[in-house]
Parts: sequence; structure tokens; C-alpha cells
Amino acid sequence: MRRRHLRSVLRIEALVYPRPWSLGLFVSELTLRSSRCYCVARVEGEVVAYSGLMLCDEDAHVTTIAVDPAWQRHSLGTRLLLHLAREACQRGARHLTLEVRVGNQGAQALYHRFGFVPAGIRKNYYSETNEDALVMWASDIDYPEYGARLDQLEASLP
Repeated sequence: MRRRHLRSVLRIEALVYPRPWSLGLFVSELTLRSSRCYCVARVEGEVVAYSGLMLCDEDAHVTTIAVDPAWQRHSLGTRLLLHLAREACQRGARHLTLEVRVGNQGAQALYHRFGFVPAGIRKNYYSETNEDALVMWASDIDYPEYGARLDQLEASLP
């Protein structure tokens, strides 16, 4: 992700989140190259999805994944998460974590395929809707077995 992508990113952000991130927040995150990884997915030059990762010691935190509603169900979320998981491994992370809305069963199913398991609840994490977040972790991503899992997921993509 580069600054030139932010207009499209903010458009998608406003479509999929009740409380979207601001331009300033994205700009700030993009300056932290050593501890962050943000990427976009493009179709015919148009940004249709994006994702982000924050690295801290042995842990990597998926900060965001969003797909334009017109492009959902085209495996873009899977492709983005594959990229983030591989990036986390390359940068020395041993574990991946994220928060997901308790009611977002579709996203939870995706995360389960990547080896994420529930680890707890953050009450009222999504303050705009008073919805709880399910905290999920994928451990031992630095083991060959996890790399094999990623390879299988990638091979199953259309």
C-alpha cells in the first residue's frame, strides 16, 4: 500500500466499517515500515481490497482486512491473509493474532482455515455497535507444518 492508494482504501473503509479509519491513521501506519505491512489487492488497476499487519517481537497482529462489497466472495480475503501470514513468517513472527466481531461467522471461518483458534473475548471492543470481539491466535507459524498449511490454502485458490 502506498499513499496513492489511500483514496480507494478510504472508499472501501467507509463501505465496510461503521467507524472507518481516518486518512491520518493510514498515513501514520504507512510510515512505520519496519513494524508494519500494508498491502492492496487490485483488479485491472483498481484497488478492491487491502490488509494490514503490525509486528511486535514474536507476535504479528492482523490490524485490518477489508474487501470492497462488490468483490467479496472472490477469495481476495484469503489471498490477503496468505500474504500477511507469509510476511509475518519472513519477519520472524512465531504467532499471529487478530480480533473479529463475535457475529462475523464468515470471517471466523476464514481465520479457522488459517489455524486461528479463539483465545478470549474483548467486551464492547467495537464501541460504535457495542459488539464484542473474539480474540483469535494462530501459534507456531514458524514451523514447517504451518507453511504447509499456507501452501495448501494457496493451492486451493481458483
